[in-house]
Amino acid sequence: MINIKKGKNYIQVEVKVQPKGRQNAIVRVENGKLKIKVTAPPEGGKANDAVRKLFSKTLKVPISSVEIVKGETSRDKIVAIFAENIDKVEEKLLQLVADLQS
Repeated sequence: MINIKKGKNYIQVEVKVQPKGRQNAIVRVENGKLKIKVTAPPEGGKANDAVRKLFSKTLKVPISSVEIVKGETSRDKIVAIFAENIDKVEEKLLQLVADLQS
């Protein structure tokens, strides 16, 4: 299971990012965090942008709804996803985790 913090209109999830990977993908759950690989290098916020785009595409939310709230210069990050219907986003996230663990 992953570490999730849920608020009224947001969800925060802990992630570990591996920049300069072969693909942009959420690959597994590791120590309560989502392990993410992105092709972008960790320079000038490029890897952070790739993480935001990946969450946006995966959870089908606007990129403006995805923020890195902690760890901008670290591989360990906390990502927040904001949405009107946060329960639906949480459901998609939990389904993703279930798929990764099966």
